[in-house]
Amino acid sequence: MAARENPHRSLFDLDLLRAIITVADCGSFTTAAARLHSTQSTISQKIRRLEEMAGHALLVRGHGDVHPTDAGQTLLGHARQMLALNEQMVQALAGATVAVTVRLGVPEDFVNPRTTRLLADFNRRHPQVKLEVTSGLSRDLASGFDHGELDLVLVKQRRNSRVANAHWPEPMRWVDSLRNPSIALDPIPLVTFPPRGLYRDDLIAAVEAMGRRWRISFTSSSLSGIQGAVADGMGISLLPARAMTREHRALTRRHGLPPMEGMEIALLHRPGTDPLVHALADRFIRLLDRQQR
Repeated sequence: MAARENPHRSLFDLDLLRAIITVADCGSFTTAAARLHSTQSTISQKIRRLEEMAGHALLVRGHGDVHPTDAGQTLLGHARQMLALNEQMVQALAGATVAVTVRLGVPEDFVNPRTTRLLADFNRRHPQVKLEVTSGLSRDLASGFDHGELDLVLVKQRRNSRVANAHWPEPMRWVDSLRNPSIALDPIPLVTFPPRGLYRDDLIAAVEAMGRRWRISFTSSSLSGIQGAVADGMGISLLPARAMTREHRALTRRHGLPPMEGMEIALLHRPGTDPLVHALADRFIRLLDRQQR
C-alpha cells in the first residue's frame, strides 16, 4: 500500500533559508544581520524556527565563528538551489509582464536582407518586443489586417484604393527571359501569381488587348519562383521594377504591351496603436523613403 502523504510536512520559508545561507557565508550572526538589514536577535529567531522545522541542529556556535553541522550542509545545498530557482522565476515573470508582440505582415519580396537588418536592429533597441512576421500575397495580408490578425502591414495595391498611413509609387515592368524570350511564341506563355494575385488580371487583360492567344505556363505565390520561371524562358510576366534581375529583359510598347501605372506600396496600422508599432512603422517609412530617392 502506498504511503499517505503527511499533511503536516514542513514547507521551508525562503526568508528563513536566506537567513541561514547568509549566516553560513558570513560565519557570524552579527555580520549576517547587517548584510540583511536586520537585527542579530531576529536572525537568531529565524535560525531556531528553521531548526525546529528541520528537526536538526543546523549551525554550531563556536567562540569566534559559526559553521554548519552535517544536516546544515545538506540543507544549505538545497537552500541555495531553491533561492536560485526563485530568482529565475522572478526574472521570467518580470520579462513576461513587459513583453510586447508586434504582428507584422510584408509581401514576400520584402523578405530580404534590408528588411531583416531593419528588424534585427529594431529588436536590439527594443528587446522586450517579440516580432511575429507573416509574408504572403498583399490581398491576404490586407485581409489579415482588416480582421485584426496583424498590427502593421506593407501591401501592394492600386493607387489610392484605400487610405494608408504612408504610400510610395510602385513602378511595374513587363519582363521576359534575356536568354530564352517567350514574347514571340503563340500562344504566349504567361508566368503568374495565383488567381488572387494582384497583377494576374492586368497581365491577362493586356495580352488579350493585343489580340494574342495566351496560356498559363507557370503559377506560383513565390516571387523568387516567378523570377526564376521567367529567367528560364517559361513565359512573360508583370513584376515590380525592383524585382527585375540581370537574367530578365524589359518588354515595351515596341512589343505591343502598354505601360502599367497606378500601383503603390502602402503601409497600414491602426489609429491609437501601441507606440512600438509606431516606432517600427517609422523604420519602414525611412527605409522606403531612401529607396525612392
